[in-house]
This record gives sequence, C-alpha cells and structure tokens, in this order.
Amino acid sequence: MIAPMFPITPLLPELQTVLASKSRLVLEAPPGAGKTTQVPLALRDAPWLDGKKIVMLEPRRIAARAAAQFMAQQLGEPIGQTVGYRIRFESKVGAATRIEVVTEGILTRLIQADPELTGIGAILFDEFHERHLAGDLGAALALDIQHTLRPDLRIVVMSATLDGERIAQWLDAPRISSPGRSFPVRIEYPPARTQESTEQHLVRVTRQALEENEGDILAFLPGRREIARVQGMMHALQRDDLEVVALHGELSLAEQQLALAAAEGGMRRIVLATNVAESSVTLPGIRVVIDAGLAREPRFDPNSGFTRLETLSISQASADQRAGRAGRVAEGAAYRLWPQSRRLDASRTAEIMQVELSGLALELAAWGSAELPWLDPPPAGALAQARELLIRLGALDAQQRITALGRRMLELGATPRLAAAALRAPEALHALVADLLALMDARSPLRGEQARSDDFRTRVSALHAWRDRRSATGSGHAADAGALAAIEQASKGWRQRLNLRSAASGMPHSHAVGDLLLHAFPDRIARQDEGNPLRYTLANGRGARLHEQTALLGEPWLVVLDLRHEARDSLVLSAAPLDPRVLEQDYPEQFRRVRNVRWSEGRAAVEAFEEHRFGAIVLERRSVPVQAEDAVPALLAAIRQRGLDGLPWSEAARRLRLRMQSLREWMPELGLPDVSEAHLLATLEDWLGPYLQNKRKLDALSEDELSQALAALFDYEQRKQLDAQAPDSLTVPSGQARRLEYSPGEPPVLAVKLQELFGLADTPRVAGGRVPVTLHLLSPAGRPIQVTQDLHGFWERTYPEVKKELKGRYPKHPWPEDPWTATPTHRAKPRGT
Repeated sequence: MIAPMFPITPLLPELQTVLASKSRLVLEAPPGAGKTTQVPLALRDAPWLDGKKIVMLEPRRIAARAAAQFMAQQLGEPIGQTVGYRIRFESKVGAATRIEVVTEGILTRLIQADPELTGIGAILFDEFHERHLAGDLGAALALDIQHTLRPDLRIVVMSATLDGERIAQWLDAPRISSPGRSFPVRIEYPPARTQESTEQHLVRVTRQALEENEGDILAFLPGRREIARVQGMMHALQRDDLEVVALHGELSLAEQQLALAAAEGGMRRIVLATNVAESSVTLPGIRVVIDAGLAREPRFDPNSGFTRLETLSISQASADQRAGRAGRVAEGAAYRLWPQSRRLDASRTAEIMQVELSGLALELAAWGSAELPWLDPPPAGALAQARELLIRLGALDAQQRITALGRRMLELGATPRLAAAALRAPEALHALVADLLALMDARSPLRGEQARSDDFRTRVSALHAWRDRRSATGSGHAADAGALAAIEQASKGWRQRLNLRSAASGMPHSHAVGDLLLHAFPDRIARQDEGNPLRYTLANGRGARLHEQTALLGEPWLVVLDLRHEARDSLVLSAAPLDPRVLEQDYPEQFRRVRNVRWSEGRAAVEAFEEHRFGAIVLERRSVPVQAEDAVPALLAAIRQRGLDGLPWSEAARRLRLRMQSLREWMPELGLPDVSEAHLLATLEDWLGPYLQNKRKLDALSEDELSQALAALFDYEQRKQLDAQAPDSLTVPSGQARRLEYSPGEPPVLAVKLQELFGLADTPRVAGGRVPVTLHLLSPAGRPIQVTQDLHGFWERTYPEVKKELKGRYPKHPWPEDPWTATPTHRAKPRGT
C-alpha cells in the first residue's frame, strides 16, 4: 500500500536520524500534520529498536482506537497484528504487535509491572500539551527508567500546541517543528442575544454558518448534556440534507466510528463534540468550526475533599487549535461564541496542579520514590493530603509505605477510594461492586425530576431495571437509555476484571450500597443531628445538610458521595444510607472514648464531658467533673476568644499597662517587657497561667491577682525607670499632683486648669525629655480652652486673648497681666481681693 503524503512526511528522515544518536526528542506539529500515525510507522524498523516494540501514549480512548485503526489500514492489515491498542476493558494486540497505542492508565501499569520495560524500545507521548496527570507521571517515570535502567530507551514527546523550548530544556532534547498544512480560517465573533443560552446561540449561528459556508461543521460544547440539548434543538433548522452526530468519550465503539466517518453523498454533517475533537482525531470534510469556548475539566476542592468537573473557559491555545480544524482541507471559518474582547489564558494548566492526587501518591509509593524528573512537581500540600487519605484507606502504612492492600488496589485499576471499597467487599456482593464502580465513574443516568434525587441507590435501581430488560421509562425511572448502556458496558469490564460470570439484578437491600461505599469514603460518614433532621455531621468534622426535597429524610447514617461546598454546611448532592454496625465491625479503631474539656460561654465556666466518637462524630456524651489540670487550658482559650478586656482589670493595672507600653516605645534601650494585647494573649500560659490554678470560672480571678500577674512581668529596677520616665502623675506649679493619661503611639495628656500653671515657662516632658506632654488647658469651670505642646508660645501669643475673653466670665479667678511671675493656684481669688 502506497503511504499517503502528510505535512510531517518530509521531516521523518530527520526524526529518524536524530533518534539514531539521541535518546530523547521533542516534536511540535499542528493538528492534521500526521504525527500521531506517521511517526510510529516511520520508526518501527529503526535499527536501534532491535525488534522491540513502540508504545504510544494517547490521552483519549477514541483517539487511541482511531489512530491504531488508521495505521493498520495503511499497512493493509487488521487491527491487532503489527499495530494494536489497549484501553480500559479492551485490548487488540497480538504476539506480532510492534506498535501499541495505549491510554494513560495502561502505560503506568506497564511501567509498574516491569520497570525495565522489557521488549519496549520507545515510548511516544502524543498530545502532551493536554498535560493530563497520568501523562506527566508516565513521562517522569520513563525518564527515571532511562536515567537508571534503560539508557537505550527512546522518549519522544509530541504535541500540537506545546511550549517546545521549555519541554526541550526539561528533557535536554533536540526539538523538531513541522509547519503542518493549513488553509486560511476566517474568525468571527457573532454576539449572543439577550437571554439567549449557549445552546440557543450555537443553533442560531449554525444556521448562519450553513448559509455562508460549504462543507461540514464541527461544533464544540463542554459536555454530553449540552450536546444532547443541542441535538434536540437542531430540528429547528428544518433541512433534509443535514446529519447531526455526537462525539464524546461516553459513546459506544460503533457510535464513535459513525462520528469519525465521512458524510454520505449529498449530505452535510454537523458534529457536536467535546474537546476530544480538538486534536486527537481526524474528522473528514470539516470546513466550519463553531466554538462555545468551554470545556469540562476536573478541579479538586481541598475544602470539601471532592473533585468535580467544572465548566471553564478554554485557553487561547485550545481556541486556536479548535479553529485550525476548519482549515485542514480548504479555506474555512470559525465562529467563536464569546466576545472578541475577552482575554483567554495562554495555555491550559497542568492537571497535576489542580486535581486530587491520591492515585498519584499510590503510584509513587509503589515506585518507591517521589523524587522524579517532573516537568511540574506535584504540590506538596495536595500530595500530603492524598497520603493521609491513603493511610486512612489502608493503602499506606504510618510510614507512608505501600501495603499489600495498596498493591492490590493498583492492580485493580480503579481510583484508590473505589478500589478500597471493591477489595473490602464480601465476595457475594462483587457483582454489585462492579455496578458501583461503573456508576461512580459516570454521570448520573437519571433524567427529569429523578435527576435531582440525592439518593444514590436510585441510580443502582435504574441500572438494574434497565438490565432486567424493562425500558428505562417503564421501570419507573426517568433515565437515559444511552447513558445506562455505557454504564453497563463499563460494569461488564469490571465484572471481567473481578472474574464474575453474572451481573447483579433487582434492588439490593436498603443498606447494601452504603455498606460497600463507606469503605471508599470513611471520612465522609455522616450522622444525623438530633435537633435537625436535615443536618448531618461528617466524620471529618464538617457539617452537611440535605435539601428540602431530599429522598433521604429520616436516615440516621449516610455515606456522602458528592456535595457542594458552602460556607457553613455543605449541600449533599448524593449519598446512601448505611448500617452503623458495619462501621463497628470494619473500623473499630476509629471508635474512641475521649475526654473533652471546653469553655461554656452560657455558663461562663469550664465544663468537661466524656464522649464516645467515630471520627469527629459524637455518638454519646456525658458530663464529668472538671479536673484541675484540664481547666487552665480551657480558661486560657476563653480569654483568647474574649480578648484582654474581658479580664477584671483594676484602674491602676490598666494605667500601668498603658504607661509600660508607651515607655517601651519611647525608650527601647530600657528593655521593658512587651505588654501589648497581642503579646499578652500569645504568652498567657507564662504570665497568667499560674494565677488560674484551681479555678473553673474566669470571675474567680480577682483584680488583685490580675494586678499581681502583671506586676510580676517587670523587676524593681524596671519599675523605678517606669516611675521616673513615665510617671503616673505630674506635680504642677500649684503644688497639686495631676494625672497623666497615656495611650500607646501618642504623647501623654495632662489636663490642668490654666491658673495652676502660672510661672511655668515651658511644656513638661517625659521619657528623659524626649516626649513633650500634650497640655489640655482648662477654664476655672474645667472646660477646655487650648490644647498645646508649646506652653511658652501660649503665654506669649494666646494668653492675652484668653484673658480678655474669660476675665469677665470668671471674675473671681486670677487673670494676671504677667503669667510668667504670677502665683499659681487651683483656687479662686481670696475674698476682698
């Protein structure tokens, strides 16, 4: 068979030459260049392979099948001979297979099972720009093997949109770029109308695109639900020459092949696709792209501990790649359903930075090291959280070493949570386990009102009713038959892996589902609160609530499978009831009797309880006497919560603190103790703890004891310095002692009647003369006349005016012409003067 020409074809000799002498290579080639199918074929007879196999990692199952099928056709062979593929639950390989296309989980299993990669000469990482977690792990493991065990192993990283320079530096590898083959693509941004949904906008633009362009249309939507809605709306186009097909990862093999085939003569095709169609598969005849600009990607929420798919705006790299689909065979057009002014992120974020990492942590534990040559290392916090979960599941021991259960979990190939549940299940329930593995890995098949059900058992019931050959609607369930068929196919694969001959049927007993899944989510066991039937406490200490129309009302125990994180109590989206006796049987170590001492704000006292707990769930509580050693920490915690103002400060102690704080600021060389609120709260145990011994209430602490605790913070010499440099009061010329008011960060304030300062020329100072006192000069009636730190200037400039104004108002008080030499007094003039 004559090989067709692709844009990548002229570069293949250079690629072969480089790999003859180099063990790593970065290949950049845009969609349609042919890299996925032509590079493996060009390398299969390379001398350095020495008859070994080429393994190519393809991120998506659709693309893996399609690539292998196309290469086999080029060789004129059936799939499974020279070219084969392996994906989850499906394998088409044979003894003669030289090129094997695998998906991400398969590659990791190959490496873990045989770190020397016996019989494998090269690993190709296709579509690496998608930065899937398993792809990053596979590349890091392959590099580790190459550095330590297999220097002859070839590693090729291929991508359509890639930061080639950064990747080449990471790999220390040469870089080859293909210009690809592309025709001009016209970019348009048709605006949405008011109140128009994304689906309505897309259908309207599709009508416009059909009138303005030739050829088939590829429309990008975020997920299967949106695709189904648009399919239902396409009848509004009222055209007989249209064929509308879906393309997403949940389709059967036959449905996927239909979507990838060319349209029949005289028909125009509209392919409604998720981001699986960005670059990994070839779609013939596409001349128009309509892009909603959205994708559904996993995001881990550390607050709730859940990973969920979120609908997000795509990156600029993805937008360019999608638009390029319209220019593969001729000039095309791309209609973008977002404002042209919107700025997109340059590229997508690596999955390793934003997903739950328990699967990765288990793989690293099996490998024996996390010190791998990462392009982007996993975040330390997320990795630590994942290891804590694995310890709870029994996959790691306390020293974070993989256990026998952990190795069996890896072999099963499910997520760590679900693998733990499957392997702990009694053999009689393995058929139900297979169904749960399939259902947990898929979107809910329920539709209509039942789609809002928070009882996970409804999904199990729908699957079993469908399997028992009753229609999805006739069985009493409003369910999507296509979704149930896909779930059944996955369940069949799990049954094969679990060596089961028959499937489950009928409805299992009320607790069976929860009793199995609690082993996947031991941290999400929830118990109903006594006072509120809609509220639950989770074993991890968080609160959760059921919605008003819940199907789970009255269930005392639940295992929560999905929830939406909210500020106070998260909303339960999916859960199943369980039998608490299973917890007692399987998790006896998590049932504990603990003594809990706390401060009761209502009683204003320390109280103690003995509690029987499962995790953070309190099963039973009884009051017990407070022991002396328990009370002090609770009292200190209460003080920290209330603040220092809640303590019984005497006026003298309060003023002492203010003086000390002020002088510490003005004269740091004295080394005075820090008596700020922040420091005193931080050191309560040291200075106040001894005075709280044998107390159960805060009001048992007296003013004298608190004053003694404060005074004990400084010694005699420091007290002398305080009295000298920041005195509590000043003796004014009238002979009276007048109090100074201190406030940290401000000069002290002296409030004094004007007549008491006659004869005083300058403003008093404290802190060794560094800080002038702020004088609040008062009238004979004690009302403010002037605020000043310049007494000399007041006598010279302001006093004559003050005297003129107040002499008539206060004739019984002295108002001398010369305040410098006048006798100070705190009294009125003697009678007769």
